[in-house]
Amino acid sequence: MALGSATPPYELRFDAGRICLDLLATTHPAERLDTVPALRAWIGGCGLVPHGTALDHAEASWLVEFRELRGHVGRLVRSAHSVDAPSYERALGRVNAAARVAPPAVCAVCGADGGLVRELAGPPGCAALLALVARDAVELLTDPVARAAVRECEGDTCPLVYLDTSRGRRRRWCSSEVCGNRERVARHRRRAALTRA
Repeated sequence: MALGSATPPYELRFDAGRICLDLLATTHPAERLDTVPALRAWIGGCGLVPHGTALDHAEASWLVEFRELRGHVGRLVRSAHSVDAPSYERALGRVNAAARVAPPAVCAVCGADGGLVRELAGPPGCAALLALVARDAVELLTDPVARAAVRECEGDTCPLVYLDTSRGRRRRWCSSEVCGNRERVARHRRRAALTRA
């Protein structure tokens, strides 16, 4: 299945500002990387591979590998610098090991319109794709400015993490339309209840 043919059930894109944070978003509101087609769609949707890259060779073991990396990245991103914790050290070791693998080789080829487009030199392996996510996590975690901009949504029961690039760094929700709207509605209901009382 080519990525371009993904159907709406596999639209897994949440723009958290970084690919590694987009991977963390695949757990909400439920497990979204639950099938190989869903994983293929996520890989293409977040830009790990050029548009239209076929991932027919992806298999169920990839789901396990991506979920495992997701857990390690989540541990590092959500950790309050608890570098002494064994689970933190284990997660750091796994992310660093994944980052050491060579990423997929990209080359430029002539597109249908005559312009140059990106294409992979061959079918990407799971470890090479994981390396792209792990390298993104390493860059995020080692950049003090970017790390300081990581926020967790303030919405009730929303665990999404995003990079706050808003003016003044005052963004509170993963989405103003979803969690922000829920908060505004809840605030309105509380005020209305106080007025009635």
